[in-house]
This record gives sequence, structure tokens and C-alpha cells, in this order.
Amino acid sequence: MSKIPVYFMPGLAASSSIFERIKLDETIFETHLLEWEIPKQKESLSDYAFRISQKIKEENPILIGVSFGGILVQEISKHIRARKVIVISSVRSNLEFPRRMKIGKTTKAYKLIPMQLILNVEKLAKFSFGEKVNKRIKLYEKFLAVRDLGYLQWAVENVILWDRNQIDENVVHIHGDQDDVFPIKYIDKCIIVKGGTHIMILNKYKWLNENLPSIILEG
Repeated sequence: MSKIPVYFMPGLAASSSIFERIKLDETIFETHLLEWEIPKQKESLSDYAFRISQKIKEENPILIGVSFGGILVQEISKHIRARKVIVISSVRSNLEFPRRMKIGKTTKAYKLIPMQLILNVEKLAKFSFGEKVNKRIKLYEKFLAVRDLGYLQWAVENVILWDRNQIDENVVHIHGDQDDVFPIKYIDKCIIVKGGTHIMILNKYKWLNENLPSIILEG
């Protein structure tokens, strides 16, 4: 019996090592990890998604994306036939964005984000934000794979300007009730993970390992 191909796409600027604790039964599933690439000059999200889709060699794969990776796998599924699309800590349409992101789109405030500081995690870590934030910065530093200013500006802009305004009900959405990037109150219909934050791919991996197989195989 052939195995089910499962492709994982990490969150914004993150490396695929964020999936290091996710273990699927190797007798049933064949896991593949996708990585971010530097976008071409003025490349649209759709064109970028097509480019990444070229790396998917198996037919009818399962696509799983985290955060911005969740937005990307939904765009990839327009270019290839996917057996199922699953998003984690993400959104299924721009209607699920929090107010600050909607305001950011209108005012173009996202253009003022100090990207250089975000990329220089070491410098950021010198400030003391309290134990919780410093812990997250250390995690961020470990998993930050793309330290390219052009990529970061492109990625932030393409999240904010994402034009999907209707939810695809076939996309499965897994979301934490403590997510501070995409607060649960704005999310429409999802599988809720109690205590799950925006980085639950790292700290709720036990829940995901227990539940992902049945979510993938359902229907």
C-alpha cells in the first residue's frame, strides 16, 4: 500500500525544524518538509505559491501550513490537487484578521515595522522584556531561518494584503484558544486546542501527534 504524502510548510521566516517534534506513523505517512525561498522582485503570492508547488512531486498530497505557511498552502492548493489542506495557528480568510491587521492594511502602517530589528534577534535579546518574552525571542532565534530583509518585507506585506475574503470550508483549521497573533474571537469554526498559543506547533506537539493522523484520514 502506498503511503500518504504529507507536506509541512513553516510559519513566516521559520525553518522546517519547527516540525522536529511532529511524528507521524511512517508506515502510513511519508513526511516532506518545505522551506521558504527568497521571493523574486515584485513576485505575487500566487506566483510564489506556484513556484513552491513545483517542489511537490507526489499526487494528491496532504498540505499542512503554520501561520503564514497556512496562508501559503491554501494558495498552493489553487495550483495542484491536494487531498486535504490543514492550517495551524493561521486564518482561512482575511475576515479572520484581528483589527490591528485590518487597520494596518488601510493605513499601510505595516511599512513602518522595523524589519532590521526583527532580523537582528541577538540585539533584540539584549533588551529585557521579562522572562516570557525573552524565552520566545530565544525560540525565535533558534527557528528563524530566513534573515533576508526583502523576504521579510514581502512576507509581511503579503499577509496583510491577502485578498481571500471567503472561507474555503474544505480547509481544516486547528487553532489555539490562547493565540495572540490571530485571536480566537476572530476565528470562524475551527478545531480548538485548549491552552494553545501561536507557537503551539512547538509546545502542543503531543496533542498534534495524537490528533493529526485521524484529522488527516477523516473523510
